Amino acid sequence: MEHNPESCKEVFELLSQYLDMELPPEACQEIEGHLAGCPPCVEFAESLRRTVDLCHEYESSVMPEPLSASARSELQRAWDRMLAARRASGQ
Repeated sequence: MEHNPESCKEVFELLSQYLDMELPPEACQEIEGHLAGCPPCVEFAESLRRTVDLCHEYESSVMPEPLSASARSELQRAWDRMLAARRASGQ
């Protein structure tokens, strides 16, 4: 897969299936080729993998409270920083 934002979008769309080993070998090779040259996608894939692992481990019988305004704000700032870094690196 050539390295461009559209390639990243394609990887994002298939990432869950890739991590669950539900894709054919050819698709896995294309994703792995993209990941080899795209640190932001590697970071996103690892984050998704950790999130899935945490979800599998979570055993609460009580629903968590909604995110506070400050937590939502911090998540938004982190997202904005990630996008700015991606733009600055030409991705």
